Amino acid sequence: MASFSGLSSSLIILFSLLFTISEAKEILVGGNSYSWSIPTSNETETLLNKWAEKSRFRIGDTLVWKYDGEKDSVLEVSKEDYEACNTSRAMKEYKDGNTKVSLDRAGPFYFISGAKGHCEKGQKLIVVVLSPRRNRFYGISPAPSPAEIDGPAIAPTSGVSSLRSGLVVAFGVLTFWLF
Repeated sequence: MASFSGLSSSLIILFSLLFTISEAKEILVGGNSYSWSIPTSNETETLLNKWAEKSRFRIGDTLVWKYDGEKDSVLEVSKEDYEACNTSRAMKEYKDGNTKVSLDRAGPFYFISGAKGHCEKGQKLIVVVLSPRRNRFYGISPAPSPAEIDGPAIAPTSGVSSLRSGLVVAFGVLTFWLF
């Protein structure tokens, strides 16, 4: 049988890893400070939305936009206004140049530029927030969000999934030892 101190150390490490994995993140839109800018072509929308499609966003994550607040803005809009580039009915409008939007629910979020003509040129973004999944036995959260604001915007790799699976097994074994 394992010693109590060794077991308690293992539990501390395990729970530290679980909380680190499920921690909400601040995510720089597009992965760099120049992503929300005057587009040179419709490729800008494609690049931003491809970035968003490869990323995993969770409830509690915060999107961060960096831009010139005197020349541009970020509008949160409905799907219909996103598709039509309608800037007159924004649900929320941000003009500060360092916009932070908390993702407070699962589902799609639609953002367009408030600068005249920018949305029509492709400066818009759809972000889909995953529903909170829980492992039915151990309450393990889904894979982590995209890279933190200071790191590159890289989609999570399969290594995170295998780490999570390993944690589930380790937690099950430790629970068995305790009880």
